[in-house]
Amino acid sequence: MIRRRNVKIIATLGPASSSPEMIRALFDAGADVFRLNMSHLNHENLKIVHGMVRAVEKEVDRPISILADLQGPKLRVGEMEGGSAELVDGQTFRLDLDKAKGTAKRAPLPHPEIFAAVKTGHSLLLDDGKIRLRVTSCGADFAETIVIVGGTLSNRKGVNVPEAVLPVAALTEKDRRDFDAVLKLGVDWVALSFIQRPEDIAEARKIARGRAAILAKIEKPQALVHLDEIIEMADALMVARGDLGVELPLQQVPGWQKRITRAARRAGKPVVVATQMLESMIAAPVPTRAEVSDVATAVFEGADAIMLSAESAAGQYPVEAVRMMNNVAIEVEGDPTYPGIIYSQNNQPEATGADAISAAAHMVADTLKAAAIVCWTNSGSTGLRAARERPMLPIIVLTPVPATARRLALVWGLHCVLTADAKDLDDVAERACGIAFREGYAQPGQRIVVTAGLPLGTPGATNLLRVAFVGHMGSSAD
Repeated sequence: MIRRRNVKIIATLGPASSSPEMIRALFDAGADVFRLNMSHLNHENLKIVHGMVRAVEKEVDRPISILADLQGPKLRVGEMEGGSAELVDGQTFRLDLDKAKGTAKRAPLPHPEIFAAVKTGHSLLLDDGKIRLRVTSCGADFAETIVIVGGTLSNRKGVNVPEAVLPVAALTEKDRRDFDAVLKLGVDWVALSFIQRPEDIAEARKIARGRAAILAKIEKPQALVHLDEIIEMADALMVARGDLGVELPLQQVPGWQKRITRAARRAGKPVVVATQMLESMIAAPVPTRAEVSDVATAVFEGADAIMLSAESAAGQYPVEAVRMMNNVAIEVEGDPTYPGIIYSQNNQPEATGADAISAAAHMVADTLKAAAIVCWTNSGSTGLRAARERPMLPIIVLTPVPATARRLALVWGLHCVLTADAKDLDDVAERACGIAFREGYAQPGQRIVVTAGLPLGTPGATNLLRVAFVGHMGSSAD
């Protein structure tokens, strides 16, 4: 099945979408990547859902990417008397390590790491930022605060500390168990929550040992401070606008979305835009106009993927949400302003042979009005370089490595095909022409631009550019 768009769609699986029939329906509607939220999956169900996706992949004969999203640390207040208490603007309120149930005057906060990090004047945000406190004094086991924005505080509500770097590892013990489980199953991407510094990613990379690619969720102000180093360490980024919108003033999130997207594109790293993209479709069959505009903005920016969360996991209209996202993306990419906006952000290639070849392939394909660019790759780096150029013509990635094809299914514009490695230079062109014809991207008489590496099968050695004519029934006539 050919996608008539470049941006990829990630659909989260959950109670509304965890059956083989629904997963197939979501794929047919346009989903390229399936996200498994480890906050809501035990290992038994993880294995079942993973198996369902792989069964659909076999059925449709197209590489499908699986993204496992680790929960990360969850900082929460404890239990409240009667289940909740009302906090009033201007009152004092204490948070401490005492396990006694909370009242309107104090609440248990069983996280000494928070008290170790906060300082007088810092903000504490409760319940996704609905309640805002300012620290007036603090110690190793307490924080006295004043309520800036009050509200109802109920049991186990989350706590955000936007102005402090918390001495908390991005991977909890639960995350480590989940990480091990998803690696054993063979997921393609692992998303890390609560990233504060590049070292958080370095730790995950040691655990993964190349068995899965690492996606860093940018959701904390501290990550923005170290954004360049995080981009360098990670395999991909996610603009996690939910938590980012709690810890930052909301009006700053759109600007950061653009900056993160552009920084990732400059580095040639895939970038995902996520959270509340079609939120109203959890309960409604059509989105709001503002939501459609939000999706369109991410596509115009050249994001690699756009993501559905509760819309596909727990909503009433999961298939319709994917189809809507698909239709918006197709419409945007067909808009006459789209190429100009995308190309205005393109960057100079790195000073390497492989980058130069990828940039040249784009230029040659444009000049010749080629039908497609075809990249041979083992590691996937050639596909990433081709996508970084954002050409306005199809990119077909040929690889003998299933894991490479699956990982690249998340990347902008890449149509991945599993095929045996090329035997010789004639086979490089012949098979590229045949597959471009068979997949419906090129017709006899058209030209394609082929990139590969010599010696054949050497990872990361892209040094060959070849123009080939598609002959009768897809044979090479170059």
